[in-house]
Amino acid sequence: QVQLVESGGALVQAGDSLRLSCLVSGGAFSLYNMGWFRQAPGKEREAVAAITRDAAHVYYVDSVKGRFTVSRVNAESTVYLQMNNLKPEDTAVYCCAASVVGSASGSQGSYNYWGQGTQVTVSS
Repeated sequence: QVQLVESGGALVQAGDSLRLSCLVSGGAFSLYNMGWFRQAPGKEREAVAAITRDAAHVYYVDSVKGRFTVSRVNAESTVYLQMNNLKPEDTAVYCCAASVVGSASGSQGSYNYWGQGTQVTVSS
């Protein structure tokens, strides 16, 4: 059974940085394309970033370009999301997801496995 566990969420101030981690177990991590999604209260879940299995291609939603960086270490079965210059509008539950097909996609339907999420709160 594939399991994804996120960590690293916290309460921070605007302008601070955080690094989220997602550890994948029970599957072949190196074969998965990985994505980060977030859902703020009262809003739909949106794709934040994604990375292909070989890290050759990445995707970012426009609102985080230049501030967030997605990376992975296949030997550790872990994908990271480095978030810099955080803004109050980044406040959300962040979750990671794994896809066995496709590319570095922002399409939620492309993902087969999901984590429970970690809370990121950015105060102004």
